[in-house]
Amino acid sequence: MLKKVLLLLSVMASLLLLFGSTVSAQEVSSLAGELYQYHRGQDVFFMFMMVAFLMLFIKKFEWSVTLVTMIVLSVSFPFYFLIQTSFLGAAGDIEMVILGIVMAITLIISAGMWLGQIKTWQYIVVSILFVIAYSVNEFFLFTFLDGVADAGGSLLVHAFAAYFGWGVILALRHKKILDTPMDVTVHSVSFVWLASMLLWMLWPSFTTALLPPDQVIPGMITTFMALMASALISYLVLLAIQKKIDPLVYTYAILAGGVTIGSTVDLVGPWAAYGIGIVAGIVSCLCFVYLHPALEKLLGVRDVMGVHNLHGVPGLLGALFAIPYAGGVQITAAVGTLVIGLITGLVSGFILRALGRNEEYVLDDEEAFSMEEPRAADIAGPTGGPSVSV
Repeated sequence: MLKKVLLLLSVMASLLLLFGSTVSAQEVSSLAGELYQYHRGQDVFFMFMMVAFLMLFIKKFEWSVTLVTMIVLSVSFPFYFLIQTSFLGAAGDIEMVILGIVMAITLIISAGMWLGQIKTWQYIVVSILFVIAYSVNEFFLFTFLDGVADAGGSLLVHAFAAYFGWGVILALRHKKILDTPMDVTVHSVSFVWLASMLLWMLWPSFTTALLPPDQVIPGMITTFMALMASALISYLVLLAIQKKIDPLVYTYAILAGGVTIGSTVDLVGPWAAYGIGIVAGIVSCLCFVYLHPALEKLLGVRDVMGVHNLHGVPGLLGALFAIPYAGGVQITAAVGTLVIGLITGLVSGFILRALGRNEEYVLDDEEAFSMEEPRAADIAGPTGGPSVSV
């Protein structure tokens, strides 16, 4: 009798352990999925900060870049989160956090076009205006339209950032920016190299941040293939047309593959992605070398960071590569993004212009900081003697 009781208890214990371990495994699996997405989200936050380092090549405008980066994040992210969770009924979960930082990255990319042309406090105003504009385009792409292919943000992020930026600079019409020297140094360009290479490495976290778990690794592979292709072809193109490598073109153009693969990251295989990266690198380099100065001369405005060359044209190109998979709606999405970006950017630019452009300290940290002592120390050197700059 005792043996039967012990056997029964043993079976019950085994069943309980089996049932308990099954529940635990499910819970752990769910938690692991969220934590995995959390880490990709952290990568995207890191990428946001790295975008600021891409802008640090302008010798007299380094501190302001980092300041406005923190301002736009601290204003735009909470405002977007408020709109989505309090008014549109979205859950305040990890996906919403990722959507929020993706929006903030779109804003800081766009800011690269009008960098130094507005006063520092106006970044608060434009952050609010941008969240509204971005939300309109987000609704257009993924609610109003059906079936748009843009899992990695070629349209939502890159194209919209560029054409919102175009609207802003066309409204500001800040002629003084055309005569303001960048005064880059070897040291300042080294920041750009650092940022570009780290962004290159982290880019798959961006393009796969919201993909289902089973699509993350294939998406990582396609993203890296596109990036490798643009890194190689950008070198070859610049070598062919300029004989020397311009680091401020190359360090941007190597990212073009990541921009363009965004719309098809979950749709194409590795070798198609490599081909897309080749086209993206060629287009981006040609835009930097030929289109950029032509548009500047024609329109009389300056895209300070060359955002149109890395994000605008390659972003639209990425959307076009998705037409075989999404159909005609992809064309509607691309045209709509361009139009919404330009119109909302123009409205925002006119508001900023009415508030007063940055006239006295264009691309100069002195607009926000007291720079007399730091710059005097640079001239005198650390011991009061002559200093050497590169």
